Amino acid sequence: MQAAMDSRVYGLFKLLFSVAVFSFLAVTGAALQEKHTVPSSSAQINSNSVLVALLDSHYTELSELVEKALLLQTLEEAVSRHNITIFAPKNEALERDLDPEFKRFLLEPGNLRSLQNLILFHIIPTRIESKRWPEESIENHLTLCRDAGEENLVVSKREVSAAKVFRVDDVVRPDGVIHGIERVLIPKSVQQDFNTRRSLRSIAAVLPTGAPEVDPRTHRLKKPANPVPAGAPPALPIYDAMAPGPSIAPAPAPGPGGHHHHFDGESQVKDFIQTLLHYGGYNELADILVNLTSLATEMGRLVSEGYVLTVLAPNDEAMAKLTTDQLSEPGAPEQIMYYHLIPEYQTEESMYNAVRRFGKIRYDTLRLPHKVAAEEADGSVKFGHGEGSAYLFDPDIYTDGRISVQGIDGVLFPPEESKPAAPKAAPVAKVVSKQRRGKLMEVACTMFGTLGFAGCH
Repeated sequence: MQAAMDSRVYGLFKLLFSVAVFSFLAVTGAALQEKHTVPSSSAQINSNSVLVALLDSHYTELSELVEKALLLQTLEEAVSRHNITIFAPKNEALERDLDPEFKRFLLEPGNLRSLQNLILFHIIPTRIESKRWPEESIENHLTLCRDAGEENLVVSKREVSAAKVFRVDDVVRPDGVIHGIERVLIPKSVQQDFNTRRSLRSIAAVLPTGAPEVDPRTHRLKKPANPVPAGAPPALPIYDAMAPGPSIAPAPAPGPGGHHHHFDGESQVKDFIQTLLHYGGYNELADILVNLTSLATEMGRLVSEGYVLTVLAPNDEAMAKLTTDQLSEPGAPEQIMYYHLIPEYQTEESMYNAVRRFGKIRYDTLRLPHKVAAEEADGSVKFGHGEGSAYLFDPDIYTDGRISVQGIDGVLFPPEESKPAAPKAAPVAKVVSKQRRGKLMEVACTMFGTLGFAGCH
């Protein structure tokens, strides 16, 4: 009896042990099988796939870009779900026809997303063979590029979005087809990214902002200049621009003058001095401008900043009449020249029309606060007053849209400021004040008067 019971217990224990061993082996086998299982998407890719054909085809440039863009797994998943069509640009389109700067942009590590979008823009999840190619109608097909602003490809008459198909059905496989096209298709999003990056490269580094600075010309806090169109007049008056400032002039203002498309004041001043020398009869003025380096430099700086000038140029005969006393005072040559510089652009025609219409005109000069008067005389323009006047003798010697040089036959001087004599003080008459009585005496006299006594004398 006892032996039979022991044999039953032993048999039950053996059965439980066997079940445990089989369960352990089953779990371990399943784990090993799961560990070595190949993804289903990769399992469906075989040697006859269109992706393998693309990597082995003569579209070597495109296949290299696919590998650099790390798109093999993405394309394998797309092939496992769809039958795809690849529009492959020829090698020349990616090697020679593509902008080198754009290609450099695509291959930069930070622009991997743009490169992927460019490649996926050439692939549609629809099979289009030559027999299904639209001959008359236009078909829009959604591409694998889902981030682009332009997601569709337009397929019509052997063209794909204006790119000609030069090899139809170049590679045909069960899971896809490859057509050869003559140029690269660029989605709008990639083009915008490239334009943005190129614009950022052209912007110089921004210096850190420190304490506010005071402009020495205006004695105000410097503020960022508002954008102005090319050729617009400067914001500051020319008199503020003439005030002492930094020794280095600011960058030339953009504009239509000169071959660099900006106002090159230094070259323009040299040009008009050279024109005076070639014209003849204005050598004295040219020598003064050459010797007065500060004046020529300031004129060039003003023109570079966008200001305009009209130079009333006295000829050699007029300059010869200048006396030593007129030139001996400190700063006299500069003051004489400043009175001959008008901060406007005037030609013979504009000045003559003005004096004909308005009679007498007073032009501002750079010698503040003096102005030069102009009026019509003998069919010409006469400047100045009385004996110190000068006529427009050689009109339009030099005109370039910024500097105008008008030859005159005299040196101009501002009229003397006659100070009114101070009025003589009128003689002050001496007034002898009448002595007053004391207050107490006045009260007493008034009381006596009211009582009938004689008044006080």
